[in-house]
Amino acid sequence: MIKFKMPSEKSAVRLFWEQMTGIHMKRRVGLMIVAVLWATAVLEAQTSEQGGARSLVGLKNQIGEMTRRGAEYLLALQEDDGGWAGQYGPGVSCLILKALIQTPGIAADHPAIERGVKFVLRSQRDDGGIYFAEGLLKNYETSVALSMLAALKDERNDKHVAKARRFLKDLQWDEGEDRSIDDPWYGGAGYGRHKRPDLSNTQMMLEALHDSGLPKDDPVYKKALVFIQRCQMRGESNDQPFARGSTEGGFIYTAANDGESKAGEVEAGGRKAPRCYGSMTYAGFKSMLYAGLSRDDPRVSAALDWIGRNWTLDHNPNMPTKQSKQGLFYYYHVFGRAFQAFGAESVKDRHGREHDWRRELIEQLAKLQKADGSWINEEDRWMEGYPGLTTAYAMLALQAAAAK
Repeated sequence: MIKFKMPSEKSAVRLFWEQMTGIHMKRRVGLMIVAVLWATAVLEAQTSEQGGARSLVGLKNQIGEMTRRGAEYLLALQEDDGGWAGQYGPGVSCLILKALIQTPGIAADHPAIERGVKFVLRSQRDDGGIYFAEGLLKNYETSVALSMLAALKDERNDKHVAKARRFLKDLQWDEGEDRSIDDPWYGGAGYGRHKRPDLSNTQMMLEALHDSGLPKDDPVYKKALVFIQRCQMRGESNDQPFARGSTEGGFIYTAANDGESKAGEVEAGGRKAPRCYGSMTYAGFKSMLYAGLSRDDPRVSAALDWIGRNWTLDHNPNMPTKQSKQGLFYYYHVFGRAFQAFGAESVKDRHGREHDWRRELIEQLAKLQKADGSWINEEDRWMEGYPGLTTAYAMLALQAAAAK
């Protein structure tokens, strides 16, 4: 039997003639057929690869145009004090600033960026947190501020980054707050100190720490994973009574207080159980990856399986119909960051169909972008009626799709 090696720099035809030398004439016809098929396969693979590269370039160009228009809208929306919706604190301004910082052509020394960063840093407190005076959203505001400062990549902000990072770590419920590992609150984070932990705030905290370069072996990740897996409806790895026997794999809002879901409840095994939904499932999925779980870990696989069974970008999946458009742009943001963390190019749905998540996310956001470059959610909840916030969410989602 004659063995062939796959061609590299040599062409398939040249390699064919080299291997033909000295071979009996009767075998040459068969070898010629093999070589022709072989060369064709090589050309098809090269063409496919080139087509894929062109396709990716096309998607990035589309993202660039969409985010450019969004950035123009946001720059025009900036208020006199340097912030956006500044009366509500620094949170929205941080999300907008990060979206602008990551937009090609807008440098960190852009006047709007410099004014915006100064506005945000005026809210940094003695405890290191960056939050509004009332401090009702300490974790949320400090988290998005830390992610924004990390995106600047400016060593002049290192001291602000270090203080904000320390503040977030101190907010986590652990032994320092008299919570043992057996406590359902353990490892989570809420809106601020002494606030009930939830997965939304926990995932924002972890994303900020991850973005700021906190090493993977830091104990905060391991502690957070305890809370995160208790928010997953998977009885095999969740020790909470509300998840007993569940094989759903999706996530709920919090494991605290006997489990709570913003999507309500479902019947499971003759009893009521919290209902999984999209934004929290992507939040949990992403957070598990940030906490160091591998892509083939059973908990990650269970979450990905739920995502495939509930695949949609039309609404927040598995939410009750009347609520399914509420928080939709938050969903797009966490969707993009989750798949950026996962690193896969496509996902299979429950019918076995492959979905190119980047392309579908871009197409969905392209349909929703307004003529002036903005995005807005007509279902005004959680401030998504303010176009500055929804435009930032959309741009951040697109930037996650553009990242490799």
